[in-house]
Amino acid sequence: MTESWIFPDWPAPPQVHAAITTRLGPGVSSAPYERFNLGLRSGDATEAVLANRGALQQALRLPAAPRWLHQVHGCGVAELGPLPSTHEPQADAAVSHIPGTVLAILTADCLPVLLCSEDGGEIGAAHAGWRGLAAGVLEATLAQMVSPPARVLAWLGPCIGAPSYEVGEEVRAAFVAHDAAGAMCFEATRPGHWRCDLAALARQRLARAGVTRVHGGGNDTHADARFYSYRRDGAASGRFASLIWLAQD
Repeated sequence: MTESWIFPDWPAPPQVHAAITTRLGPGVSSAPYERFNLGLRSGDATEAVLANRGALQQALRLPAAPRWLHQVHGCGVAELGPLPSTHEPQADAAVSHIPGTVLAILTADCLPVLLCSEDGGEIGAAHAGWRGLAAGVLEATLAQMVSPPARVLAWLGPCIGAPSYEVGEEVRAAFVAHDAAGAMCFEATRPGHWRCDLAALARQRLARAGVTRVHGGGNDTHADARFYSYRRDGAASGRFASLIWLAQD
């Protein structure tokens, strides 16, 4: 079922693998989460989500169970290995240099960002909603990688697109206070409100940090029914996953 997955088109080294799920995968979640919800904290039945996570590992022939995070819209970064664990570190990003480790980010409008070194020796993944992005989650993830940013590639996953994402002045102010160039990523709509381009903001932050090879972007989770969208579906929204791993020898 190729429509169930998105495989990033980026010039990553051959040992770096990545995939993004959609709600069309081989899952068992019932309405309104139907059908491939992977988020344990979304309100869906726990047994359904765990079954979906098992199906994910089998369908993609992952080398190990994904290392899930307890995401809190912050900028904490966990350094992870492949050993299975029921513990989900409280963090919004992860890095690894150990083959077989599957990093996983859950989103439903926020921006997932996948990272790898140009030599294929390490990987990273970040959950970049506006709060985490403004707080520096991408910079924190890069700081945990051994490779300098100039030798890192990035891929931007599906997120809510600017035409679908109206925000208040506090969001714009948070970015402009950090970098005046952030104003270019906002378009005024009505007094005190703006359309926000999350992907463009991420590209700015990555470029400022030294990452110039940035790929992906362009999938609007709010407009594309293949993806879960919290802004579209509210509390009934599930979560899809962005995964990255290093192949084992």
